[in-house]
This record gives sequence, C-alpha cells and structure tokens, in this order.
Amino acid sequence: MELGTRAVHVVDEPLPPGSRPLSVPLVQSSAFAFESAAELADAMAGPDGAYVYSRRGNPTVRALEQTLAGLEGGAGAIAFASGMGAISGVLLALLRPGDRVVAQRCLYGGTHAVLADLAERYGIEVVRISGDDPAEFEAAAVHPATRLLVLETIANPTGRVPDLPGLLAAARALGVVGLVDNSLASPVLCRPLEHGADIVVHSTTKYLSGHSDVLGGAAVFADDELRRRIWPRTVELGACADPFAAWLTLRGIPTLPLRMREHCANAAVLAERLAAHPGVSAVHYPWFAGHPSYERARKVLDGGGGLLSFELAGGREAGRAFVEGVRVARLALSLGGVETLVTHPASTSHRELDGAALEAAGIAPGLVRMSVGIEAVEDLWADAEQALGQRPLGASFGLTK
Repeated sequence: MELGTRAVHVVDEPLPPGSRPLSVPLVQSSAFAFESAAELADAMAGPDGAYVYSRRGNPTVRALEQTLAGLEGGAGAIAFASGMGAISGVLLALLRPGDRVVAQRCLYGGTHAVLADLAERYGIEVVRISGDDPAEFEAAAVHPATRLLVLETIANPTGRVPDLPGLLAAARALGVVGLVDNSLASPVLCRPLEHGADIVVHSTTKYLSGHSDVLGGAAVFADDELRRRIWPRTVELGACADPFAAWLTLRGIPTLPLRMREHCANAAVLAERLAAHPGVSAVHYPWFAGHPSYERARKVLDGGGGLLSFELAGGREAGRAFVEGVRVARLALSLGGVETLVTHPASTSHRELDGAALEAAGIAPGLVRMSVGIEAVEDLWADAEQALGQRPLGASFGLTK
C-alpha cells in the first residue's frame, strides 16, 4: 500500500476475535501482571515479548513503534520521550570513549550540544563537514575510530539538504553507521533508509503528531539486530515514550500526508512572494530556485517541506519587529504544528552572539524562521505583508495576539 494508506491504517495490537476499536487503545498502565514467575522472566528477555513494565514496553507505544517502522520502511523502532531523548539515547548506546563522529555542520543546536558534551566528557572526536560532498566525508572518516555519520534531511533553519545517497553509500562502504534526523521532512517527503541510512531519528513532536500537543521522539532501524543492541541501553537511560503521548501521536499520523501537502504548498507560495518583496534580501527554502541545495532537494525530497527562513534587509531590528508584528502567525519555538510559528534567532536563541559570531553560525541578523502552517495561504501572506509594513492589518482576520 502507498504511504497515505499506511498512515491511515496504523498498527495496533491484536485483540480477541470479534469487534475491534477503530482507534488504537490507550493502555495507560505502568506495569503488567503475570500468572507465574517463569512467564515474567521470559517476558523480560527482550524488547518484543509480553509487556512487563512500560519503561520496557507498552502496547500503545509498541503500536507507534511499528507504525513508524512501517512508514520509514524499517525493521523496527524505539519510541522515546522526546526527539533529544532519541538522539541522546542512540549516541550514548553507540559511542565509546575515543570514537570519532563525522557530523554535518548545520545540525540542530541540541544535537550539536550533546555531541560537544560527549566530546568534552568522553574524548569523542567530532569532525564537521558540509554534507555536500562524499569525498569530504571520506577524508574525515578515514580513521579506525570512526563510528558514526550524523546528518539531517533538511537543516534547520537554512534548508540545506545533504547528499544523502552519496554520503550514506560512502559510510556503508567504510563500515560507518549512518544516522539521519528526518524530523523536518517526515516519511512523506523522504525515507532516508531507502538511501542507505542505518538509523532514522524523529522528533515526533513536530510533523508526525502535528498539533503542538505532544513531546516525543523515535529511532527507526534498518537492521533489527541494531535495534536489539541499542534497546537495553535506552531502557537503562529511561527516556521512554509515555503511552498517552504515543496515543496522541498515533492520532495525528493518519492526517500526516494531508497536512504535509498543505505545509509544502503554503511554504512554496510564501517563499516566492517573500523573494520578490523589497524588504527581503534572501529566502532559504530547499525547493526555491537559487537555493544551494535546490537540485539535490528535487532528487531527494518529495516536497520542499513546511519550514522556510528569510533575511530582512533591515537587520536585527527588522527581524524583531516582524516576529512581534504578526497576528495570524505566532511567536513561538518548535515547528511542525498546524499553526504558523515564527522566531527571530538573533534576538532569541542566538541573542548573545555578535555579528561575527552570527555569521559564523550561518544566522543573519535579520533572519526570520517560519514554520508554515495549514491556514489559508492568502491570510498568511496578508499577515506577512502587514508585519513587513506594506499593508494595514485587515479587520477580517478577527485575531489578536
């Protein structure tokens, strides 16, 4: 079946013959009872046995894991309490002191932070690359301690798309595990396992759940042996998914293909119009002609995604004024929900950096990041125009900050 059909018909645990619920049941139980000590001992032997304790496994959580594995084309998955829980859990399970990691330069800040922490505390060497050239990776990876390649399908907030097929093929040839964060693309736009990834991680908080009401993460594995090797370490870490959060995510997944279609369509329209606006000096969107990753994005992705960023000619003050001036969009962190969100990194997440430091981080002083929602695109454009000072806010919006 196609992905759109599989997203609707999510996996659930089998029930006794007869009627069955259309939605996956929420099993909000921390522990499960047994008739004998031998049955309990058998259940504790691995990740796929009978349920013992919800940190080790839960029917609702397992339904989410099986659904995500199916959408990504993986052999299995592990659900976590957050996207950073998934990233940290996998890194801590895979890496040992003295290992080398090759990482894409423009990764999510939280991923950079955990890699820096591992480097400082455990002597793990982190080598950063652009992600554009497999030869650059091969030069960095020719070292006996190289264990892991870390990439993102779509970089936040620049929209850079790495050469997934080339880099992952090179990693596999060298015996290096390839990990790809697919949060910004979702399985609708890209399935990195098809390009040779070994592990795909998600912040399920974003597009997968899609309604700004869930905190969660997941790791999907191409090889079930790798999942089984990592699973005990994640149980020890304790960053397990909550059953209710898993249930909410399962509720959101059936509309994922429809939502992604609207996110992409709206973002493409806004990117074109913002690029033509006199107050905008640059637009960063992977499916926008002129973007450094445009040709690659057209080959790797099935859509441009819902995240775009743009630079305002007025610099830092113009960026701050824009995010404070929107009325339909909201000034908030995170992304991937049905509503449009904006942030101004130079005055929020990167507020302590001066101009030179911002430039080194690839963040222009006037850069605005926009997670484009599924509202009517003409309302979003009218809101952007008024925030740019080009038109008054019409009373028809009926919205207040």
